[in-house]
Amino acid sequence: MGKKQNKKKEPDTGQRPISENRKARHRFLVLETLECGIALLGSEVKTLRDGKVSLDEAYGRVKGNELWLVGADIPEYKNATIWNHEPKRPRKLLIHRREVSKFAHKAHEKGLTLVPLKLYFTDRGVAKVLMGLCKGKKLHDKRETLKKADMKRDIDRAMRRG
Repeated sequence: MGKKQNKKKEPDTGQRPISENRKARHRFLVLETLECGIALLGSEVKTLRDGKVSLDEAYGRVKGNELWLVGADIPEYKNATIWNHEPKRPRKLLIHRREVSKFAHKAHEKGLTLVPLKLYFTDRGVAKVLMGLCKGKKLHDKRETLKKADMKRDIDRAMRRG
């Protein structure tokens, strides 16, 4: 018979990840997060299921009483003929009005930025965006974060060796 494989089993969170904004964690200090729904067209959902999306230059913008995702690049779906979508169009985020006013007030008051951290499908097949209320890091903060990560990695290696 075959050998038994050692696979690390990750905990089931009910989420199927599509894309993660790794640069955001490096460039910003995340103070608070908020899970939002996102209004998409059919061809955009098909593209997301293929995993083709970029959140690198995206950010959140408050217009009136609504929250919008601006700059997210969802390429056109190649099989969607004439009913295709515009790749970098602003997309409406679906959250309660009181949460919009709370987040908008904090962002405006303290000079913070709304940044998409993660895009995923829930177990019911609904697309969600994890938005973060973030403060920009200075160069010395980024260096300090890298030093801490290196030290932690060295400690873990030493512990594994015994």
